[in-house]
Amino acid sequence: MDARTLSLLSRRSLLAGAAAALGAAAVPHGAFALDAGSARALIDKAVGEVNGIISSGQSEGAMLGSFEKLFARYADVPTIARSALGPAARSASKGDLAAFTKAFQGYIARKYGRRFREFIGGQIVVVQARDVPNGVEVETTAILQGQSPFRVDFQVSDRSGRAAFFNIIIEGVNMLLSERTEVQAMLDARGRNIDRLIADLPQG
Repeated sequence: MDARTLSLLSRRSLLAGAAAALGAAAVPHGAFALDAGSARALIDKAVGEVNGIISSGQSEGAMLGSFEKLFARYADVPTIARSALGPAARSASKGDLAAFTKAFQGYIARKYGRRFREFIGGQIVVVQARDVPNGVEVETTAILQGQSPFRVDFQVSDRSGRAAFFNIIIEGVNMLLSERTEVQAMLDARGRNIDRLIADLPQG
């Protein structure tokens, strides 16, 4: 093998090694540690609690409070909040980001809690789990009285250091995308002032 061939092989090995290193760096820590069975078990448990809340006969206020606790337990709230805040999350202070995340948790729990409250008299059933590029998607079916069943998908990841869902897709409506659009509109209406947005979110 001549010197030129050795040089080419060496260069290719170096490029391949660099590409592999960059690829590994692009994968969040623990992104592939979660398997479909674990994700399904998590959503099975969460859905069991949702079904328990909607059949509990609690008042709306108590039910929404229960949904917020459930959301805090099973959702990756910081990731969802950062996604909703968009580019403003990068320039926000640590304190503002923490305050927004707390306010957003209540806002999103009430919003989706009211949606799940519509399921009173019905139930959610886990169907299957499958690997997707950003984690595991757990497909469920919402079975409501007097209505056709429809899909509710939970996307689960352990990128935050624990298994949690970071997105809900109800009848094709993507929570992450829709909340980002709405929060950006609210932020624009307040002159991109995060403090004003934080003050107004609890009323949402």
